[in-house]
Amino acid sequence: MAYETSEDPVLEEVGQAALSRHRLRWNKVPEVTFCFWVIKVLCTQVGETAADLLNEKAGLGLTGVSLLMSALLTVVLVVQFRTKGYRPGVYWPAVALISVVGTLVSDNLTDNLGVALETTTTVFAIALVIVFALWYRAERTLSIHHIDTTRREAFYWLAVLVTFALGTSACDLVAEEINLGYWVSAVLFAAAIAAIALAWFSLDLNAVWSFWISYILTRPLGAFIGDYLSQPTGDGGWGLGTVVTSVLFLAVVLGLVVYLSVTRKDIAAPEQAGPPVA
Repeated sequence: MAYETSEDPVLEEVGQAALSRHRLRWNKVPEVTFCFWVIKVLCTQVGETAADLLNEKAGLGLTGVSLLMSALLTVVLVVQFRTKGYRPGVYWPAVALISVVGTLVSDNLTDNLGVALETTTTVFAIALVIVFALWYRAERTLSIHHIDTTRREAFYWLAVLVTFALGTSACDLVAEEINLGYWVSAVLFAAAIAAIALAWFSLDLNAVWSFWISYILTRPLGAFIGDYLSQPTGDGGWGLGTVVTSVLFLAVVLGLVVYLSVTRKDIAAPEQAGPPVA
């Protein structure tokens, strides 16, 4: 369909300005910086510990904790979707809560329904592939630099949820089947993430896949670091306890979120909307 161009230069200028404003969008996801990965790793441990504390010490049970955390996540995500751009004080609580819910999804399948970890790990891996396939089919990109529409944001948070569930199952599977100990396991996952980063820097590995693979691996990395610090010395840990470790990690997360909220160093500049690169 052809569109007629106004002969009035003033109207044409106004139209071009309106078009530019329409195309100028704010990304709903932060820039991937060092702080991004630090907060992500710490949130994974806080999420796992919070789920365990509410389940075992608060007496809510796995089902009760799951319902409570799912309700809280729903509220925070509604706020997140209603924001016009990335807000650290909304985005990171959503990540923390979705890490709890992702952990609980895996725990409910294994503990309540008796599904083997090999099965849950495989199912979540397939589910993540399906989410990515549907996302790419609908948007032609998986890039987090273009989370600027409601549909893209929905795909993004669904993918994040599945990565946490997958990471939980994979982490538990490695811990139970291989049993290398917390510290050695943490080092192995850290080395795997470093290898991905090296491949991205040196071998031109696709940036989108580098990000998502690293995102998945940070879940077990954070869990093993948290377990190493919290578990008794007789079990190979430092013996700080889950409460002390969670408070320590949460304090660091809150400090970084406040820092980012003030400095705005992880907020990307608006981009002209165009066909994003997958």
